Amino acid sequence: MNENFPPLLNANNVKASVHMCEVLDLPKIHNRSGNITPIQGGIDIPFDIERVYYLYDMPSGETRGGHAHKNLYQLIVAVSGSFDVVLDDGKEQKTITLNRPNFGLYVTPYIWRELENFSSGAVLLVLASMKYDEMDYIRDYQEFLTTTNEL
Repeated sequence: MNENFPPLLNANNVKASVHMCEVLDLPKIHNRSGNITPIQGGIDIPFDIERVYYLYDMPSGETRGGHAHKNLYQLIVAVSGSFDVVLDDGKEQKTITLNRPNFGLYVTPYIWRELENFSSGAVLLVLASMKYDEMDYIRDYQEFLTTTNEL
């Protein structure tokens, strides 16, 4: 694993913080016929990739996300267009604008996230550290605040 990555949370870490969520510069291979950004779990990002999904055709003014995860790590990439990711650790908020396909936002567990301000034609790619598990989601903001205060 690359030592320049932000830390993964474990029993020795303190509470999750929006400051642990960082924009990672992903590899970009230039070619006159087009660029490519390969992403390898554990090499280019700080976790193994277990699931990939993407969002597209978001109506103007729509907001996505509105949840946190207990164990899941994510890398969020604007493959096309742009959008804002509002991160919240229960104490602080931070907004990150993603608009380049060779940059991805690393999001740790116990961070509430909202996705908003999608440009026309935006495509959002998510690389996730776990397969889908509904039990990993915290979908109620008050429950999220209670949970993060207990950690």
